[in-house]
Amino acid sequence: MKARILITVLAIIAMVASANAQTVKANVEASALKWTGTKVVGSSHYGFIKLKEGSLELKKGHIQKGHFVIDMKSMTNIDVENEEYNKKLIGHLFSDDFFGVETYPTATLALASVTKFKNNEATAKGQLTIKGQVHPVEFTIEKKDNDYIASITVDRTLYGIRYGSGSFFDNLGDKAISNDFTMDVSLVVE
Repeated sequence: MKARILITVLAIIAMVASANAQTVKANVEASALKWTGTKVVGSSHYGFIKLKEGSLELKKGHIQKGHFVIDMKSMTNIDVENEEYNKKLIGHLFSDDFFGVETYPTATLALASVTKFKNNEATAKGQLTIKGQVHPVEFTIEKKDNDYIASITVDRTLYGIRYGSGSFFDNLGDKAISNDFTMDVSLVVE
């Protein structure tokens, strides 16, 4: 009898908690994900990747969790004007040397916890999956109306992307590529 009462009470608590939560979808057309990769000597390349889908679970305006799918096949480069070199760069980023897009057409970000916003900023912790490998990430989110802004630093070598890394290859000289790349995110929700 006590077990039934306990189960009933837990079910009621779960329903009340979920009733106060609201799921909002990402506006994938209005949202932007800008990637930037740099060489160790300072030159860089940047472009964009499209968000395929995403949502946030909000409770009283605070993010409880979130899930996002990134369309790796949508990756573009903006800074290389020469069309032939631009195609070569994107082709190399699509290859197994980098993101292996044919095998891994999407990457995901799952937010597991987010602090309450203070002065429109919160700290998010989650799991980023690239090339089938999952690693924790932590970053700051800034809230501006229905937009959430973040800059996420990713150590590509954790995901098996070692091409041009001075941590794994010697004598790269000015060809060495930084292990970290950044994703500047502007997430618009509906």
